[in-house]
Amino acid sequence: MGEIPISNSKWKWLILGLGFSFLYIPILILIFYSFNASRLVTVWAGFSIKWYGELFHDDLLMNGVRLSLIIGFMSASAAVVLGTIAAFVLNRFGRFRGAGMFSFMITAPLVMPDVIMGLSLLLMFIALGSVFDIFSDRGMLTIWIAHVTFCTSYVCIVVSSRLREVDMSIEEAAMDLGAPPWKVFFLITLPSIFPAIVAGWLLAFTLSLDDLVIASFVSGPSATTLPMVVFSSVRLGVSPKINALATIIVLVVATATWIAWYLMSRAEKRRQQEIHAALRDEQIITPAHHLQESQ
Repeated sequence: MGEIPISNSKWKWLILGLGFSFLYIPILILIFYSFNASRLVTVWAGFSIKWYGELFHDDLLMNGVRLSLIIGFMSASAAVVLGTIAAFVLNRFGRFRGAGMFSFMITAPLVMPDVIMGLSLLLMFIALGSVFDIFSDRGMLTIWIAHVTFCTSYVCIVVSSRLREVDMSIEEAAMDLGAPPWKVFFLITLPSIFPAIVAGWLLAFTLSLDDLVIASFVSGPSATTLPMVVFSSVRLGVSPKINALATIIVLVVATATWIAWYLMSRAEKRRQQEIHAALRDEQIITPAHHLQESQ
């Protein structure tokens, strides 16, 4: 009865600071030691940027970065298309035969352990390899299919949450005025859920870039992603080149996130201004219309 809520006490700042410190201090330490002149990552021997130069001359790491970026881009793009379609079916088609099974299959990768999913995909590709030669050698194609499989679930969840907030009366009004369903989707629904699509793409790209377990199951000698390269090198000892690579990734991701936030915030602010302008015009037109009727 006499307790002070945490939200109104001074302890909230301490808890918030400890939480952010737990998350970001290791990243700051990693960035700091990427400029270490010593090969030992825990011993400071002076400021140097030589590891950034050696990083770009490491063919194994650069090939891993290139392959991970290509697979991440392709996986996120395919997952956005499939996830948006799945979310639209679940939220706009109502109940249909097999809807429960379809929803279960969409959400299953979210709760399924990576080891089980990687093993099941490996067995599937082995079975397909005996029928189709394209799957006989596991590589970039199999990694891409595996990443699309689990990234689609995350995109579907993100887009579904946004679709539930979209006012269906606007879509129904457009169809009542004669607009075909495909035009309603591309001109009304798609712009409304576009921020969720962008967020789903970024989430899928991050998950694909970060995946290690599933890629280890479905990859072959010809395809080694960046997490696999980093994991294999870390087991032999952390190299300062890994710190330099992680620093570059952190800076690129932070910059891209800030740009995406800035563009979406501008678009949302512009949309709110248009809504307020429309409401203001309606308030001006309505009294004038009533005045004309009274005259």
